[in-house]
Amino acid sequence: MTPHKVRVRDLYEALHDKLQLQLIAGELELDRALLDDTLDPASYLVAGPLSDIHPNRIQVIGHAEQRYLEALGDGREPMLERLFHRPTRVVMLADGVPADPVLLACAEQAGVLVMASPLSVRTVLDHLQYFATLRLSDKTTLHGVFMEVLGMGVLITGDPAVGKSELALELVSRGNRLVADDAPEFTRIAPDLVRGSCPPLLRDFLEVRGLGVLNIRAMFGDNAIKHDKYLRLIVHLQSMTEQELATMERLASRQETREVLGVLIPRVTIPVAPGRNLAILVEAAVRAHLLALQGYDATEEFIERQQQALSNIS
Repeated sequence: MTPHKVRVRDLYEALHDKLQLQLIAGELELDRALLDDTLDPASYLVAGPLSDIHPNRIQVIGHAEQRYLEALGDGREPMLERLFHRPTRVVMLADGVPADPVLLACAEQAGVLVMASPLSVRTVLDHLQYFATLRLSDKTTLHGVFMEVLGMGVLITGDPAVGKSELALELVSRGNRLVADDAPEFTRIAPDLVRGSCPPLLRDFLEVRGLGVLNIRAMFGDNAIKHDKYLRLIVHLQSMTEQELATMERLASRQETREVLGVLIPRVTIPVAPGRNLAILVEAAVRAHLLALQGYDATEEFIERQQQALSNIS
């Protein structure tokens, strides 16, 4: 899995426009790590209510939190000092709450950045949770070509020179879309959901042996590129001789699973041999998977028909 390298600056730049953020104090802390190995992984989530037991890395303060602090009286400053203890990296003032001088003094002493947004606590929390999900979740990079095929996120894997890029090019020419070539990045954004995207350096490009690097967006238009997609199926290309292909079991689909970031992803192995149209086979594999999700199995139905035919003869 890829190590996290998320700074406070990354948070500010990502949400500046959406949350109309203003820096109130602690600008020198922008390059401080928002997530690093010294922080407790249990504090991944962003939450609004003040917590004296488990302060969050990004603490949101709205009208309700402000009233609570004011009601503490002389206990407000000790509470704020505990709030700004080690896990806290950012304090976000929401609901248009003004900056409290005592809060600013505690933040400056603890080296914590203070931002302000005029938007509601609920809106701020929604954006912060989404940012945390995308930027702080487990990530990994897999070798292959990640595509949207018939609306489904499909990772095409296989040995080098097996024809992954050529297959991707043909799929694009058939109206499917490229997400990432060679090194797609995957993030687990939910317990059973993995999202794939393309590193900025590789975006829009596809390398095809003999043709070099191709800009798919320039060649086929914007609609040929997909920014990201949920990973739903893995298609593994396996080279086979004609003899090996002939000895394969006719009714076996060779469907299995592969674990990606703790999520089991269905995997289908497609033999590669002369004369096989891989683009059509991949699209057929996607259609078959869509039917399987609806509970339909063509092999099972075929076997049932055979058994029914045999019973009618007897």
